Amino acid sequence: MMKLLTPTKFGAIDLNNRVVMAPLTRMRAAQGDVPGQLAAQYYAQRASAGLIITEATQISPLGKGYPGTPGIYSEEQIKGWQTVTSEIHAKGGKVVMQLWHVGRISHTSHHPEQGLPVAPSAIAPSGQVFTAQWGQAAYETPRAMTQEDILALIHDYQCAAENALRAGFDGVEVHAANGYLLDQFLQNGTNHRTDEYGGSIENRCRVLMQVLEAVIGVWGSDRVGVRLSPYGSFNDMSDSDPVILFNGVIDRLNPLHLAYLHLIEPRSTMAGGSDQVVQDMPSTATLFSERFEGKVLMAGGYNKDNAEEAVTSGHADAVAFGRLYISNPDLVARFAAGAPLTPYDRATFYGGTEKGYTDYPTL
Repeated sequence: MMKLLTPTKFGAIDLNNRVVMAPLTRMRAAQGDVPGQLAAQYYAQRASAGLIITEATQISPLGKGYPGTPGIYSEEQIKGWQTVTSEIHAKGGKVVMQLWHVGRISHTSHHPEQGLPVAPSAIAPSGQVFTAQWGQAAYETPRAMTQEDILALIHDYQCAAENALRAGFDGVEVHAANGYLLDQFLQNGTNHRTDEYGGSIENRCRVLMQVLEAVIGVWGSDRVGVRLSPYGSFNDMSDSDPVILFNGVIDRLNPLHLAYLHLIEPRSTMAGGSDQVVQDMPSTATLFSERFEGKVLMAGGYNKDNAEEAVTSGHADAVAFGRLYISNPDLVARFAAGAPLTPYDRATFYGGTEKGYTDYPTL
């Protein structure tokens, strides 16, 4: 039997297998950033995964950076997510919510009342942003966060964690990857601060550690995971020494006894932006997985064979699949049967209705 198909445990969360559904931005939330009945159907179809990690979910209006992404800060959003978790649990699945703040990867149109996007430092990313009207515009220069802003951010994470608990999740994942706000604090390409949140690795880790303290206060550490993307260049990210930085981050995570650490391979550096796999990139699994003292979830361009190799070699305890899960809701059954996989339709990834969302066939 494939090791991928055997059970494991992430902290207090029992997984029936090691095939995890990766967080996938699909941009189909209803009015008010509420996940609708279609989302409940979509996730329930994939409940045979050992664990589902939801699409990134903004913790506040200012945390939003794309049209059609769901939130977890209003009563309507909590109720929408309650329907999702109920449907997954009814099929015996487990699900954690990915808590998200995009920082500078946003546009004022998404949060006109709050104004400019925020970031550790007032540095605009290169490229273009999706506006609230589904158009594209140049990135704005974000407002550098004050100490008061950071205190408010930590409070927003705590409230989001409480709301996720009310919504019936099995845990939460703190998104500190892919060039979003917490990653912007970690990497010195985006963090030019000179206060206690900038400069040294200790200082650049401070916001992440304070966020984790707040979230663990709600959930307990054995139901909290963290996602990191060492060497990832998505969203115009860079650091002068990723190995020293991310070893330092992991060293600070170890004493927390988290449910798991979720690491992304830089070969899939564009985070869903293309099908291109970058060759000759460093291996996150090789460089960082053994430094973490708990369970490691790997993601980024894995297929059945190299995922099995990762869990048998000990470089991963489980593997997250993204695009394969979009088009194969019964991915676990297909792996078990050695069945062919349905190809995905990239044109239907973002926005729309059931086409390319809930209409993929099962065996």
